[in-house]
Amino acid sequence: MIYNVKGEDLLFLDRDNSELVDEDRDRYQRLGLPPGAFDSVDFYASPRRDDPVAAPDVSTRQTGVTSYFWTLGEFCAEGLLPFVFADAEDDRQQYTIIIHNVVAKLRDAAEGLPDGGIAIEGETVTNFESLSRVIADRLQDDLTSAEWAGRAIGQGTVNAFVRRLFGAVPHLKHLIRGNVPNPDRHRIQRQAQVTVVDIHNLNDRAKRFVVGVTLRRAFDEKERAGQQRPLLFVVLDELNKYAPREGSSPIKEILVDMSERGRSLGIILIGAQQTASEVERRIVANSSLRVVGRLDAAEAGRDEYGFLPAVHRQRSTILKPGTMILSQPELPIPLVTQFPFPAWATRASEAAPSKAVDDGEDPLRGLG
Repeated sequence: MIYNVKGEDLLFLDRDNSELVDEDRDRYQRLGLPPGAFDSVDFYASPRRDDPVAAPDVSTRQTGVTSYFWTLGEFCAEGLLPFVFADAEDDRQQYTIIIHNVVAKLRDAAEGLPDGGIAIEGETVTNFESLSRVIADRLQDDLTSAEWAGRAIGQGTVNAFVRRLFGAVPHLKHLIRGNVPNPDRHRIQRQAQVTVVDIHNLNDRAKRFVVGVTLRRAFDEKERAGQQRPLLFVVLDELNKYAPREGSSPIKEILVDMSERGRSLGIILIGAQQTASEVERRIVANSSLRVVGRLDAAEAGRDEYGFLPAVHRQRSTILKPGTMILSQPELPIPLVTQFPFPAWATRASEAAPSKAVDDGEDPLRGLG
C-alpha cells in the first residue's frame, strides 16, 4: 500500500516507462527482474469537492481510478473522530477528553442508514457539516452537555473542541459523506498486489485523516487475521509529518506500534523523509534496514546516522541521484548501491501505450 503525496506520479505504475533504454533493461535482467510495469495495481483518489457522484479528483488519468470516502455510518461505528484531530498535539490539551466521550456517544446513538447517512436521536444526518452541528448542539446544550462532553468539562474546553471540529469541515466534508448511492464501491480494498492511495490534492489535515484511518484499518485487519502471510508493505513518504519527534497524535501511535510489533504481524513499514532526525526515535530505532541518499552536511552529522562510518557520512553529501548507502543486518558494513532507472512510468509523459487498449484507442493519449 503506497501513499501518493506529490503530484500524480504514482498513478502510472501499471504503464511501462517509454524512456527505459536497453542498458537499463540489461541491469534489471542481471537482477533477475523482468523490466516493466506492475501487472496488478489498484488506484484510489479522493473525490472532487461538491461532486454528487464523487468522481475521482485526478487530471492526468481518466480511467482505472476509483474515488474513496467514508460514510457517516462508518465514521461513527468505527470511531474515526480522533483522526479529525490528528495534528501532533500537546497531551495537556483538555479538549482531547471530549473526543473520546463523543466517540463513545456516536457509537451508541448513531443508527446507520442504507445510503451511508445516519440518524441520531431521530434526527437524520446526511453530511459531515450537519454531523458537526449536531455534535456542537449536544455539547453546548445545558441538558446534554455532561452526557456528550463528560462531567466537569468547562465551557472553554467545549468551545475549543467545537472550533477545531468546524475548522476541519471544509477539508473533510467530501471525504466523510452520506446520501450517496452504492457507498461500498468507494471503500479502499487491498485486493491487488499494489494499492496506490492518492492524497496529493488534500489539505494537510485531510491527508492525516486518510493516512490515519487507512493505517488503522490495515493494522486491525492484520491483527484479526492472526497470521503473517501475506506480508503487507506500507510505503509512506514524508514520514516525519505523520510521526514527528515531538507531540503525540493517533497516527503517530499507530506508526510506533507498527514499528514495534509490525514484523510479528506481517506488516513492513517503509518510511521516506528528507530528515530522519525529525522522526520519532522509537521508529528509527526499530528500523532493521536503513537507506541513505544524498544528505545535507548538517543532517549527516546527526546521531540518527551513527550507523554510518565517518567516510560514509562524508560520501553521503555528494551522492548522485540513484546512488544510495544501504545498512542491513547481514553485513557489518554499509554498502553503496545503485537503483536502476524506473521501468514503470513515473508521470503521464513517460507512460507507454497500455497493453490492454480497447479498439486500439489509448485512454491516456495526448496527456502529459
